[in-house]
Amino acid sequence: MHIWVDADACPKVIKDILFRAAQRVQLPTTLVANQFLQTPPSKFLKTVQVASGFDVADNYIVQHMEAGDLVITADIPLAAEVIEKDGHALNPRGTFYTKNNIKERLAVRDLMDGLRSTGIHTGGPNTMSQSDRQAFANQLDRFLAKQA
Repeated sequence: MHIWVDADACPKVIKDILFRAAQRVQLPTTLVANQFLQTPPSKFLKTVQVASGFDVADNYIVQHMEAGDLVITADIPLAAEVIEKDGHALNPRGTFYTKNNIKERLAVRDLMDGLRSTGIHTGGPNTMSQSDRQAFANQLDRFLAKQA
């Protein structure tokens, strides 16, 4: 198994949790972004810098991931593609996207996108809280323990 991180928008605190987890369970983890990323020295951590552009990092992840891999992303369309390829998708706030919830998540995302395109201010996500960080760490630990 491999962990892939949609790293452009991934909060630093989540990356730090992933760095520690990758080292602890000795699992290859690749951060994909369209900007330079720095990681702590580890044979389990790798970064890939892709060209700038719409969905370039997402496309790289989908092309290189395999069934059973874990992808960390808040991008719902990317999560849908990961699930379609029999991967696992975990939101940085600790929620797994699944075959049972991804269609609803896509529908809500599309609705909100449509509202924004008409000029309606829909707001953005709340600031990441300590409970969000803890929820992510807990879900990640449970997932990794099942894989061992």
